[in-house]
Amino acid sequence: MKITEKTNPVKVSPSDPDSYEAKELLLNTSKINPLENESIYIIREVAAQFEKPVLLFSGGKDSITLVRLAQKAFYPAKIPFPLMHIDTGHNFPETIAFRDQLVKELGLELIVRNVQDSINQGKVKEESGRYASRNSLQTTTLLDAIEEFKFDACIGGARRDEEKARAKERIFSVRDDFGQWDEKNQRPELFDMLNGQIQLGQNVRVFPISNWTELDVWSYIERETIEIPSIYFAHTRATFLRDGLIWSSDDEVVYRDEDEVVEDRVVRFRTVGDMSCTAAVLSEAADIASVVQEIRDSTISERGARIDDKRSEAAMEKRKQQGYF
Repeated sequence: MKITEKTNPVKVSPSDPDSYEAKELLLNTSKINPLENESIYIIREVAAQFEKPVLLFSGGKDSITLVRLAQKAFYPAKIPFPLMHIDTGHNFPETIAFRDQLVKELGLELIVRNVQDSINQGKVKEESGRYASRNSLQTTTLLDAIEEFKFDACIGGARRDEEKARAKERIFSVRDDFGQWDEKNQRPELFDMLNGQIQLGQNVRVFPISNWTELDVWSYIERETIEIPSIYFAHTRATFLRDGLIWSSDDEVVYRDEDEVVEDRVVRFRTVGDMSCTAAVLSEAADIASVVQEIRDSTISERGARIDDKRSEAAMEKRKQQGYF
């Protein structure tokens, strides 16, 4: 995932400049370049306006894209802030392996804080039952880590197209000294002016790819030839069906009723969260180009496979109000 001083431009075959493929490449490039420029500007503003920023890293495609953007923002210097992963202990093994490989390859600092520690300390209580998940428990671990390291800005990969609560949030989203978000009290962001002034105890969550869509992210990954975990591509996996969704049965952390039959299916994951709350989709997309085409044809949001968003109509908004990413 290394970058060179000069980024290779998208090439259009001169032999057939009017072809459908050539026009698609030009359209993607004309859209992606301004988004990339905006994101790099935001990341540089974070470095300029805050004393101790951190990049929240999950090993998913959005945070991997953020790492590439941060590389470009500060090249040839290294990324001047650490990455931090709030590890639930229920992540897909492929994601954790990729996380460790990436930070080693790029020589980045990685901070890991574990939800299991918060459980052991009695700060949060493990859920049980059919829809048990550690996803919401991350909030306490995150807020403790922010306090531990005195981070004043946390860069995250949330996008407005993912979920309606995320669509409300500003690029510089101020949280109070309890880590809470007030959706009715947000700063205006006019003319690309980003106000990073905060009071003692406040914290800012920053979303450089807020204006990107899922298709934008995948198009960028394709253009930049960015490596991503194999879990995003079609593979054969032991799965079972529940509530019309396809769940991995590879690990004991995923609850399964006795009558839920395990079968091998060819699937991939559009989003990567906890194994206990992230469903797969049937897919034959085995490379990035096929994934891009699949996303173009899809009429369902990637968050449609996240059961934690379905607990209530305002599930995400409530979690964000409590300090969630």
